[in-house]
Amino acid sequence: MLKVEHIGIAVQSLQVSIPLFEKLLNTSCYKQETVASEYVETAFFRQGETKIELLEATGGESAIARFLEKKGEGIHHIAFEVNDIREEMARLTAEGFTLLQAEPKLGADNKLVCFLHPKGTNGVLVELCQEIEK
Repeated sequence: MLKVEHIGIAVQSLQVSIPLFEKLLNTSCYKQETVASEYVETAFFRQGETKIELLEATGGESAIARFLEKKGEGIHHIAFEVNDIREEMARLTAEGFTLLQAEPKLGADNKLVCFLHPKGTNGVLVELCQEIEK
């Protein structure tokens, strides 16, 4: 793993949360994006080399909606950048970790992503992400 790529934070409302995080981080939101397949709207902030991703559910079938129902707003996941997501998925599987998908899927911010089951990572939802070649 190369670095912490971003920290994902589940929020009820981007409209409320974007101005809050702009004040908190003293920087503007540089990108908003809808990930229709995940029923989520995202907003990104850059702080040094790390990004903060705010996630708002756009439908009840969203994992973010379920997270908010159970736990309320807060840290949802931590994402690590990798050079080769399939290679890292194979390595982690061999190490005994459980992946939440067999193949990487298209995520926000031009990334291929895969999540690890939090039961094997001390309750932390871990995301692997790889930049998609442009």
